[in-house]
This record gives sequence, C-alpha cells and structure tokens, in this order.
Amino acid sequence: MSAQAISENGAKSEFWQGVRLSMPVVVAAAPFGLLFGAIAVDNGFSVLEAFLMSAMVFGGASQMVGIELFGQHVAPWLIVLSIFAVNFRHVLYSAGIGRRIAHWPLMQQAVGYFILTDPQFAVAERKAEAGETVGFAWYMGLGLPVYVFWVIESALGAVFGKLIPDTHALGIDFLLPIYFLGLVMSFRKRPLWLPVVVASAAASIIAYKTVGSPWHVSIGAVAGVLLVVILPPHHSGVEARP
Repeated sequence: MSAQAISENGAKSEFWQGVRLSMPVVVAAAPFGLLFGAIAVDNGFSVLEAFLMSAMVFGGASQMVGIELFGQHVAPWLIVLSIFAVNFRHVLYSAGIGRRIAHWPLMQQAVGYFILTDPQFAVAERKAEAGETVGFAWYMGLGLPVYVFWVIESALGAVFGKLIPDTHALGIDFLLPIYFLGLVMSFRKRPLWLPVVVASAAASIIAYKTVGSPWHVSIGAVAGVLLVVILPPHHSGVEARP
C-alpha cells in the first residue's frame, strides 16, 4: 500500500472519529435549531432568510439575539453591538485554537475558524492537551455535522414552526447546558480551574441580574480571564504544564 493510500485511510479514520464525537452536540443543539427557525419566521423572516442566516452566521446565541432585536425594530448599530457582545468569547477561542491549527494551510484555517463553536473549541483543546495533533480531517468531522444539521434544523423550524411544542415544557432545552457542564468538568485538573469557574459564574449571574442579556456571557468570560491574569497558575499550589 502506497504512502498516499495510508495517509488517505488515516484521514478518513480521523474524520469519522470526529463525526462520532459530534453526535452529542448535534442531538443537544437540535431543539435550538428548530426553535431559531420558528422564531425567525415569527419575526418576519422568510424560510429562505432563516436558512441563509444560519448558513452564513452559524452562531446560535447571536442569531437568537439578532432575531429578537430585529423584531423589536432596534437601531442597527445596537443589534451589531449586542451580537458582538455575545460572540466576544470567540475572540478568546480563536486565540486559543490558533496555536493548535497553525500547521494547517491558510484556507483550511479560515474554514476551521468559521465552524468554531464552544464544544468544538473544548474538544479540540482537550485533544491537544492529551498530546495529540489536531488534524484538519478530525476537526471537520467534529464540526461539519454540527454545521449541516444546524442549517437543516433551522430550515425545518422555519417551515414547521407552528407545529413545534414548547421546548421548555418538554425539558429538551436543558440538553445543551448539561453537555456544556460536562465539557467544563473535563478541564477540572487544570490549575485554577475551580476559582476561574466560580469567578466566571458569579460575574455572569450578577451581570445577568444587573446589566441583562446578552452581556452576561462576555462579562463572565472576561472575569475568568482577568482572574487568571491576576493570579498566575503557580499561585494555586499546582505546577503549571509547560
């Protein structure tokens, strides 16, 4: 077997490994994709517009915020500012994941940044910390199903929105927070993990009660970052990894 064939088989294996890891995210995000499509139509969007917004923006929380503000006829600059506040954490994600995918060609990096999501970052970071290389095929296997299903579910929600029951009554909307909690717990062996989680959670709750949504997301993230800057890992009594 040639080296090229071995390389192709390895890439296929990595891709399907990523696909298997993506399935919990696909299932957990499904109610939100359907809900977004339904809300988009309720706020005056056509099915095509809802579909294109999911395909081009691919940001669940920011899409929800944007749709709600569009429906209230808010000034465009305020909509942009609110979406920026929700997505500010992706600036931090990009800075972190950039060192893991720096060996990719520039075009592949651009695609990787586009499909970057919260779970995508967490799972890729965990793989890199285990000493494994974050390959493009594996990364696409992890991210592409989430993207494709999100776009499809948004379109289905837009078409059949009136038939979708209340996700709060069914409890389905709690799947994604549970998944995120599992991702947070997977980093518990890191230095300063508990202080960072507590500081971020406290700042986010206070911001939600005082400033309101969507600013609490970014304020919580910034609080955690500031704590790490003020209190370096060696102060926690745990030796930091190189």
